[in-house]
Amino acid sequence: MAEVISKTSLFFGGGACVNHHHHHVDDLSVSPVSFGFKKSFSSSLKQKPLRSDFSGKQILETFNRSFRSSSVTAQVDPKIHSDMFELLSTLRIGTAHKWWEKGSQENMREISSAQDLVDSLADAGDKLVVVDFFSPGCGGCKALHPKMCQLAEQSPDVQFLQVNYEEHKSMCYSLGVHVLPFFRFYRGAQGRVCSFSCTNATIKKFRDALAKHSPDRCSLGPTKGLEEKELVALAANKELKFSYTPKVVPVEKEAAIPTANPALPVPHPSMSGSEEKTLVSAGR
Repeated sequence: MAEVISKTSLFFGGGACVNHHHHHVDDLSVSPVSFGFKKSFSSSLKQKPLRSDFSGKQILETFNRSFRSSSVTAQVDPKIHSDMFELLSTLRIGTAHKWWEKGSQENMREISSAQDLVDSLADAGDKLVVVDFFSPGCGGCKALHPKMCQLAEQSPDVQFLQVNYEEHKSMCYSLGVHVLPFFRFYRGAQGRVCSFSCTNATIKKFRDALAKHSPDRCSLGPTKGLEEKELVALAANKELKFSYTPKVVPVEKEAAIPTANPALPVPHPSMSGSEEKTLVSAGR
């Protein structure tokens, strides 16, 4: 709060302060503002005082109301208005910081849809792909993120795909992901080679899986990606814009009943059981 007020004082002359106990905003008329909107801006603040829990948005709205006045805009350079608007926009406390984007490497990318996930795995070829399921509100995911960025930097040949659970809950449900953070490793024609959950305390599990499946190798056959049942589950999910035609599994023909070998002698009905057994055994 103090930081926001101190930053806005760069333009308002330091005269504005918020009294948390009385919800009162000091008069800005004593501030040596030289932009020509001092009186209009201070009066608009008085009409709608800031709350003690303001989010920065109120200052921005008040700023816009002041500049809509023709008496103000006529005296202010448009470039100054644009610069101040940009600064005040960055001071919004309500804007959530996307920690999962901080420190991201070139081989890290966030998935946008179920189709994007399927296509990304199919287009990876023999490259190892790590799918990272996370949630913005997951403390374990946030704590683990810096190490994921470090491992991604150390493994430029590995593709890291991030799936935001909060934005893709329905897709995660269809894929059977019920714990976070959660990881799946995919490689060429093998498809999914392993899946597990780990935290900072068990990061060794992730390092071991990365070392085991990252060496160069060539797959015999097309890239597998998601399993057939997972693709069917995604297509059956009406909340997802994903279509898939199940593969036709060929039906195996029933084994033909073996016919009698003409080279073997056929036992006569009058033969006894012991004689028949001896005859068959001898013919083998």
